[in-house]
Amino acid sequence: MDLADMMALARAEAEAGLAEGGIPIGAVLFGPDGEPWGRGRNRRVQDGDPSMHAETSAFRAAGRRRGYRGTTMVTTLSPCWFCSGLVRQFGISRVLIGEATTFSGGHDWLAEHGVEITILNDPECVALMTAFIAEHPDLWSEDIGE
Repeated sequence: MDLADMMALARAEAEAGLAEGGIPIGAVLFGPDGEPWGRGRNRRVQDGDPSMHAETSAFRAAGRRRGYRGTTMVTTLSPCWFCSGLVRQFGISRVLIGEATTFSGGHDWLAEHGVEITILNDPECVALMTAFIAEHPDLWSEDIGE
């Protein structure tokens, strides 16, 4: 599976979240062999749970694992500090980011601490978030803690 295919899975999660009335951020955790371990989307609105970010959802869906070295977290948006902490805590090796234009979270910090970061600047991810932020500024501000 190439980077575009990996991002397409995360983007599908983001679109599913938007269709459910949630915030359109999706993520997939891939194992060292490139197989998807867990998929998820931001479910803060749907679940009434402020901690259910896309990366957290994907991580939980992957289930308990002995280790996370060699894994890749694919996310449609730069991970916030909460999700960046999850990546560091569990030693996820790589983060593939759809875009960091509409929000720039902790990816520079992750890179400084040895996590491989790739930002695709995917126009579909940018368009999805730009439209959402314009239509739901209060919900977006709540999501990013402003």
